[in-house]
Amino acid sequence: MTRLLILSLAAAGLLAGCSDPTATARYPIAPAPAAKALPDKLGQAELREVSLPQYASGQEIAWQTTDGALRSSPDNIWADDPPRAVTLALARQISEISGATVIAEPWPLSDGPARRIEVRVAQLMARADGVLVLEGTYYVTPADLGGGRDLVRNFALSVPIEGEDKAAPGAIAAAQSRAVAMLAERIARLD
Repeated sequence: MTRLLILSLAAAGLLAGCSDPTATARYPIAPAPAAKALPDKLGQAELREVSLPQYASGQEIAWQTTDGALRSSPDNIWADDPPRAVTLALARQISEISGATVIAEPWPLSDGPARRIEVRVAQLMARADGVLVLEGTYYVTPADLGGGRDLVRNFALSVPIEGEDKAAPGAIAAAQSRAVAMLAERIARLD
């Protein structure tokens, strides 16, 4: 019995040593603040949570290797839930660029939004060729029935991943932040 207890304690000690919290790096999706550069075409708009592919919505940062596979490591994770982080960053960027009031759902203000925005991402990938791609469709609809027209736009954005190591999580996070800023500008322009 004593021997079993000693072995159990030794195994627990080894497992505790393997889970070093300082070995895990967290990376934010944080586009640089933008200056107002575009006219307000949206007014008050509610942004629904951005829909991401499964590999891009997980906690681990994924990248593509030369064999075409997507890889990730539990040592490099996003600082926030990716759909939430992309949604909040996108809403903030659209608002800063255009002066519109774009708020992530649920709508917190007493006056309802004039429009709703939905973004469905089909691909958000750090490719093996050193390019981050962000592709999908966004929809802008009137918040009430009969108040305006629907808008549907596809987008395909490419951002080079900077630095020597194209699979470095910091470089991928920086490229993804730039891609979100580019998408915010397209939505603000209604392109």
